[in-house]
Amino acid sequence: MRGHEHSNNDLSGTVHGFVVQAGSVQGGIHVSGGGAREEVPPPWQLPPSVRITDRTHELRTLELHRCRATEDGHPTLAAVSGLGGVGKTAVALAWLHTLRPEFPGGQLYADLGAQAPDGPADPGEVVGRFLRALGVPAGQVPSALGERVALYRSLTADRRLVVLLDDAATAAQVRPLLPGGRCVTAVTSRRRMPGLSLDGGHVLHLDPLSPEAAIELLDSTLADGRVAAQPEEARALVLLCAGLPLAVRIAGARLAARPRQGITAMVRALSEEHERLEALAIEGDHDVRAALDLSYQGLPPVAARLYRLLGLHPGREFGGPVARALLGEDAVDALDALYDANLLVDVAEAAGGERYRFHDLVRLHAAARAAQDESGDERTAALLRIGHHYLAYAGRAEEIIEPGRPSLEKEVGTESVVEEDFGQLGAEAALDWLERELPNLMAVVRLARPMGVPELAWQLTDALWPLFPRRKRYLEWHEAHQEGLVAAEEAGNGEAVCRMLTSGALGKLAAGAHAEGLEMFERAAASFQERGDALGHARTLNYRGLAHQRLGQPDRAAELFARAADTLPACGDLRAGALARFNLADVAFSQGRYEEAVVDAEAARLTLEAAGDPYNAARAAGLTGRACVALGRLGRAEAELSAALSALRVQAAGFEAARVLGGLAQLSERRGQPHQARQFYREALSLYSSVGRSGSADAEEARARLAALEPAPAPEAPALEAPGPSPSGEAQGDAGE
Repeated sequence: MRGHEHSNNDLSGTVHGFVVQAGSVQGGIHVSGGGAREEVPPPWQLPPSVRITDRTHELRTLELHRCRATEDGHPTLAAVSGLGGVGKTAVALAWLHTLRPEFPGGQLYADLGAQAPDGPADPGEVVGRFLRALGVPAGQVPSALGERVALYRSLTADRRLVVLLDDAATAAQVRPLLPGGRCVTAVTSRRRMPGLSLDGGHVLHLDPLSPEAAIELLDSTLADGRVAAQPEEARALVLLCAGLPLAVRIAGARLAARPRQGITAMVRALSEEHERLEALAIEGDHDVRAALDLSYQGLPPVAARLYRLLGLHPGREFGGPVARALLGEDAVDALDALYDANLLVDVAEAAGGERYRFHDLVRLHAAARAAQDESGDERTAALLRIGHHYLAYAGRAEEIIEPGRPSLEKEVGTESVVEEDFGQLGAEAALDWLERELPNLMAVVRLARPMGVPELAWQLTDALWPLFPRRKRYLEWHEAHQEGLVAAEEAGNGEAVCRMLTSGALGKLAAGAHAEGLEMFERAAASFQERGDALGHARTLNYRGLAHQRLGQPDRAAELFARAADTLPACGDLRAGALARFNLADVAFSQGRYEEAVVDAEAARLTLEAAGDPYNAARAAGLTGRACVALGRLGRAEAELSAALSALRVQAAGFEAARVLGGLAQLSERRGQPHQARQFYREALSLYSSVGRSGSADAEEARARLAALEPAPAPEAPALEAPGPSPSGEAQGDAGE
């Protein structure tokens, strides 16, 4: 009931969506609003376990550490270190898989890429993946690392799950990825990590297998009696493998493929290869190199060539289509041959789809064989095929996500065929592909200029545009456009220079670097003017206005927006003109000129709807509604704000939806409904936090208004010397809320 603030029906905790709270209700109740959030199943991302030998002591040590941490009420952290190929990941997986019954909250997995060619994985990107796996919509993943980590630990505080952080580079890379609560985290690294001891971690170093354990592993790999028949030869073979499970498995796989060959022949071959492969040794892994070279020599010619060419791939993982881009349909059987020879790891279960990666040592070996057995021209041609493959796929994804966007012309090789039907799968699937392949796409952008094809850098950067603002990939947004700009300037391509400047500057604005963004927009404006591109120059008017607005210069921003609103339609871009008029309305609203804001926002909405831009049309409707609240036109305000909120919820536009909720809260205040206003403010603040904008001016205003609406606490009752039952039989006390 309006004006009544005391109730015995309190609401506390975090509220998402619409809430109805009532004491006594008569009559029918009709509630409409956003649908219930779909229940997200627990993530089960751990790769499958493999058979291990002679690791009973290590597994017992890990489990004792977990039990001790649990008894003390602490989370479990264990770091497993050792030489490449010694079986660190296998031990961690063997332990973690046994914990599934006790940790029903799920399993998270990340390859941190300490040995990856493009450098270790960025912790912020990994936390973002974890958040999405835990059910956070992509558009609501905060942009700042600190806020991502805070949200990640909040989501895991009461959740029992295990996390495997594979191939870590440093303890500093690991720390942001540690979950909250009493979860279990295992870290693997080639380096010892004593720094994690400060975080309560137990550091376990794996040594190579003893000869007896390595012989047992060889026997289980062969499973044909040859080890028992030739025990001395088997011992000599595993000694040449340096006790590394990887080397033993590779040697065993080669022998298994030759059931009539004695172990002696493999021992002789490894011994002969040892000295010749000395230059390829990494961390003393001479015998692993020899085993890899022998395995390579046993491949069919087509598979051996694919092995060499895939060794040139610039990223950590690759899909089957990359292999087919390199080798055509012959790649299908060649991939099977590489997998059967234990030279490829199938990671499809963890990543989805047809996907592979090399063990780090195998990848180095494949690259070395490419340098030795392929000419410079052949290596360059293979890298171009890889680059054109990714450009063709990224370009197709861009067309699906933003079909009306004019993009730079793309020059892809004639052999680059897009196998995945993004058109049928939809825009979200295309965005997912771009995000999954982003490490590979960025690696190609970095390689383009050294390869002598600078146009590949800016063409691929331009194709990536739809991903950056939607999935808030600010670091890659900046790096890609910086590299694309240098490449375009070196090549003297004015059109590409302007595109890299404007798209890159929008990234600067999104990341809060407003002065840098303005400088880039002004450079673009000068370049457009020199080239005689009136439309391009007119668009920079709007962009420069945005930068001035965020720099706290509203009058200069309004001047630029007004010029853009007049000039852009005359140049043929009605939609951009409408966006400029919307921005003009936003300035008028911020300066209290609400009548002007309503006129400009409504005009912008009509044009944006006609142009097929529902997101910006909803933003314009929301601004109209907020201005109507200020003008006291409450009926129209409610209609505009409700329509805008529904449209923005559908598009998961958290920040804009929060602003509309703030308008609805103020509308409730004007109507004398403080309880409803508090509900709207709380939901708005929750959305601001979820998208990393809890410190924005809009969020601060909502927080202050909510605090002003909170009912004052009731005064404490005076203490009684002899409390007893009241005449009614009830205990004496506060009779407030």
